[in-house]
Amino acid sequence: MASKFINLLQPLTMGPLTLRNRIIMSALTRSRSVPTNVPNDINLEYYAQRARGGAGLITTEGTLICQQGHVIQVAEWQNAPGIWNQDQVVAWKRITDAVHAEGGLIFSQLWHLGRVSHPDAPEQKASGMPVYGPSAIAARGGKFRFLPGQPGYVTPVAVDDPRVLIDLYRQAAINAKEAGFDGVERKQLVSSRNSLLLCSAVHAANGYLVHQFLDSTSNKRTDAYGGSVENRARVGLEILRELVSVWGSKRVAVRLSPSGGYNDMGMPLQENIDTFRYFISQADVLDLGYICLVRYIPEFDPKIDGQHRATKHDVLKTYRPCIKKSLLLLNGGLTPEEANQLIAAKEIDAAAFGTLWIGHPDLAKRIEQGVPIDAKLDHKTFYGGGPQIPYEEQKKGYTDYPAARL
Repeated sequence: MASKFINLLQPLTMGPLTLRNRIIMSALTRSRSVPTNVPNDINLEYYAQRARGGAGLITTEGTLICQQGHVIQVAEWQNAPGIWNQDQVVAWKRITDAVHAEGGLIFSQLWHLGRVSHPDAPEQKASGMPVYGPSAIAARGGKFRFLPGQPGYVTPVAVDDPRVLIDLYRQAAINAKEAGFDGVERKQLVSSRNSLLLCSAVHAANGYLVHQFLDSTSNKRTDAYGGSVENRARVGLEILRELVSVWGSKRVAVRLSPSGGYNDMGMPLQENIDTFRYFISQADVLDLGYICLVRYIPEFDPKIDGQHRATKHDVLKTYRPCIKKSLLLLNGGLTPEEANQLIAAKEIDAAAFGTLWIGHPDLAKRIEQGVPIDAKLDHKTFYGGGPQIPYEEQKKGYTDYPAARL
């Protein structure tokens, strides 16, 4: 019997790549690269499982481009993978080979935390570098639970020349290519829990470095990288151009969360819309592999000074007209049913799922075969347990969710 998810299961062409379906695995921070931020055998099995489970494209968890800017305050540990040294490149090559062996495609999501790192974090201290941001403005909130006293955010050092950071992204893209990825995604504006040649993607969400430059509440610069919409968008667009110069256009992507909220992000509504319409339109001119938009997610909309921080609006309706050349992915609480309908209506090209992939390593095959998506998730194991947890126990809630008997 034909699946009712026929649109979601259709192959998708992205430049030279062919995705076997439109069921994308979103980036998911899982903090299992213990003890030295080098991907390990457990990470390898995790990604191989999801490729075996039929993902049309896997986006890696946020992968740090340098030792500086390396802290995750949302958890009690710091064990995100990096791609700034040769040991990490070699380790990622083993993972990309494993994904390819399962017929999968994988993007590396490149990440820098900017002002939401902490100067006392071990990796930050080891780098010998300050916590950088676009301006000397601290984000409100934060809780670094792995540090004594559980401090909050600090006032960052305004980076003198943002080209220093742009060059780090370029080197990370070169490293990702050596590691066997088929491209890169740049994470710019919000991480999502819901949300096979390998590619590179930019993490431009969740109030991290690129988002900090875009947002006028965190960027008060008076040089070419601050002030006007065009200037605030400059860092993100220059990073994308550098990545395209390394990879080619269709092997670079970007992830954006225009509603903001998380990590003290969010502008007045019209300024927010004007900023993101400009950025998305200019990014689309670069003919990217895809632009991933994250919808408003209540869990990422904290209250600060008694007010919700996000700029809540219809992300898909507002920015869909800006995307003409790149594919459009949507993320943020989608169900397979809704995703199938949006693809049928040509509102989106593919759907990025996050949380569903945590408990269902075979999510795409379950959707295809009509098998229930019913795993009981253990939220305590979403982010590992830090380097003090024995290696074998790091598998709990990570690689031990069973695939269905199909």
